[in-house]
Amino acid sequence: MSGLSPWLVSAVAGLGALLIAALLTEPLRRLALRRGYTDQPNARRVHVHPTPYLGGIAVACATLCSASVATLAAKEHDTTVGVVLTCAALVAVLGLADDLRPLSIRVRVCIEAAAALVVVLWCGHPVLFGTWLDVVVAVAWILFTTNAFNLLDNMDGVVSTVTVVTAGFLCCAALSGGLVGTASVMAALAGACAGFLFHNWHPARIFLGDAGSLFVGFLVSSATVSLHRDNGALSGYTSLFLITLVVTADTGLVMVARRREGRPVLQGGRDHIAHRLRRLGLTVRQVAVVIGGFAAMTCLTAVLVMFKVLPQNAVLVTVVSITLVAWGLLLRVPVYAVSGDAQS
Repeated sequence: MSGLSPWLVSAVAGLGALLIAALLTEPLRRLALRRGYTDQPNARRVHVHPTPYLGGIAVACATLCSASVATLAAKEHDTTVGVVLTCAALVAVLGLADDLRPLSIRVRVCIEAAAALVVVLWCGHPVLFGTWLDVVVAVAWILFTTNAFNLLDNMDGVVSTVTVVTAGFLCCAALSGGLVGTASVMAALAGACAGFLFHNWHPARIFLGDAGSLFVGFLVSSATVSLHRDNGALSGYTSLFLITLVVTADTGLVMVARRREGRPVLQGGRDHIAHRLRRLGLTVRQVAVVIGGFAAMTCLTAVLVMFKVLPQNAVLVTVVSITLVAWGLLLRVPVYAVSGDAQS
């Protein structure tokens, strides 16, 4: 590696991605409006005006360009970075195709699974069983997290805020572990989402779309798996769980609520955590701040567990207990009776 400070390389990657995303989003918004690439309001959506959804392309391009340049400038030869970025780019293209012409769930899952398998086999994974089952678990976890980010993208600024926070903590963790390449990727992702927030903060002028939400979800989950490669016992999966607790809790809550109500689990709706917080009286901006703040707390806890500052068993029991209590309280918030149907 060159004489450049790893922290400086990551900071430049983040700032570069922020500028690219902030500048690129507006032209893409105008293009989407001209071509009619807009998300139309309906009973399952929160927005009331047709809104373009090519914002994810700005985030993906900013992240990929800035991270690649930063990695080359630092003369970092970690091949895992190239593999993760390539697979994430494939997922972004998949999401874009789904934005333009909806794909079947089977096609989406197969392509996402193939990309996740490449990442896991090339970049490593936590070790729990010591067998091929570890690969299956890691791939399944990337798949779940990728689509959980997609489901969380249901209100202005929420996913972008959560990604800025999560990627920021992962960047610091990677730098502390000497993984400059991974740190640069996470810094670039955080910067890109921060730049996109200028356009996506309520009232949003453009959405991430599937291209963006799947891209950030895949990149966060893949980088996290890479960071925890060869971690033994439950410690690796405990911090993985904590890092993505916000999206995991949201998806889990929706699945439980819809099963209880006899509704299709895969049907979209206004029954996510964000919608329930809105029903409790929070504004859209306050919802994004609250969810982002919770993500910051869980990510900080995950980093402390990762570096063995906190005992993982006690933390896991405490966090699961708090999550279950929160679920119980949120499930009492009436969403189906007032919205008829619920947005994914």
